[in-house]
Amino acid sequence: MKGIGFQTKQAALDSLNNMTAGTAPIAAEEFTARMERAQSYMRAHNIDALYLNAGTNLKYFTGLSWSASERLVGAILPAHGQVRFIAPFFELGTINEYQIIKGEIHAWQEEESPYLLVGEALKAMGIAQTATLAIDESTAFFTVDGIANANSELNIINGHHVTAHCRMHKSDSEIALIQRAMDMTLEVHKAAASILHEGISTTEVEEFIELAHQKVGATGNYFCIVLFGKASSFPHGVKDPQTLKQGDVVLIDTGCKLHGYLSDITRTYVYGEATERQKTMWQHEKTAQARAFEAAQIGATCGDVDYAARSYLASQNLGPDYQLPGCPHRTGHGIGLDIHELPYLVKDNPQPLAPGMCFSNEPMLVIPDEFGIRLEDHFYMTEHGPKWFTEPSHSIDDPFGIDK
Repeated sequence: MKGIGFQTKQAALDSLNNMTAGTAPIAAEEFTARMERAQSYMRAHNIDALYLNAGTNLKYFTGLSWSASERLVGAILPAHGQVRFIAPFFELGTINEYQIIKGEIHAWQEEESPYLLVGEALKAMGIAQTATLAIDESTAFFTVDGIANANSELNIINGHHVTAHCRMHKSDSEIALIQRAMDMTLEVHKAAASILHEGISTTEVEEFIELAHQKVGATGNYFCIVLFGKASSFPHGVKDPQTLKQGDVVLIDTGCKLHGYLSDITRTYVYGEATERQKTMWQHEKTAQARAFEAAQIGATCGDVDYAARSYLASQNLGPDYQLPGCPHRTGHGIGLDIHELPYLVKDNPQPLAPGMCFSNEPMLVIPDEFGIRLEDHFYMTEHGPKWFTEPSHSIDDPFGIDK
């Protein structure tokens, strides 16, 4: 049981240091390049403009961090020309302060329709009322509906293809931020394992992980799932906290954010002596993860990667497909500004793998009424194949490879 349950919370926190030195947010030049790439795609596909709603798409293309709400805040990126913003009049001072890419702001008063203002902004940009407007796929329905009703001649389409075309392929600077965030969370995982003791609650561990993420330089947990025993067979947790006992499977899935980019790592091991069944299933999970990684080659499809993991599990009488006992969900997801983003490693997905794509690799095993095993590490695609952000877990008895 190497690396598990050997020190106090304070000692574990004292062993951690701020790990953010040398990192920097995405530069304005990169936001400009992203918009230019989107515009090139739009011109090639006869799309006149792209509406970006408050949220990660707005941040990705313009650098403006703003949370979506009932008040419309967004930007219009034309196929030709400069980006323009739409925002409530009373937010102008704050918007100006947060803008990285500057652009004209069309402001609306509280009693005015921001949806009509979208049409007016398009007209001011020289875009016809009958133009094709792609709308950011994360935009709430009431906003899409409002824009459509206020501008009935617009041809409104899903902007997913424009945003995905750009966001699926991470730049070197994006990969560097994800890498550092992953490094930070891995150290937090090690610290969390070190404080475990019989009788500790999942709530106590979650609270510790929050403090540990702060100690390594994050604002705290972006998310945190801590599960003991049978609760580990529920991939995203259960309602009530658990208390740790000898022989329990421990599953911890957590991540943080660094300059907007996310980490996401899961480790599973046993507190105390693992049973042969636990060891066997843990090794099946590790092998399935390795098979997925090996299949992730340039030109292979996302579906091929999922198949590699799932076919191995089926050969061990787990599944087949998404049946239990086995792996009930996709092998992996993309990651970046969102914890789950395109593309997805899921059955029959024909999307070819290409340089810059980043994925989780987590073909979780669920053994109903017993336990679950999830080993989650991420990799990114290079021109020569996949590269791990974090090395996979070493063994069930030595999850962090202390004796390597």
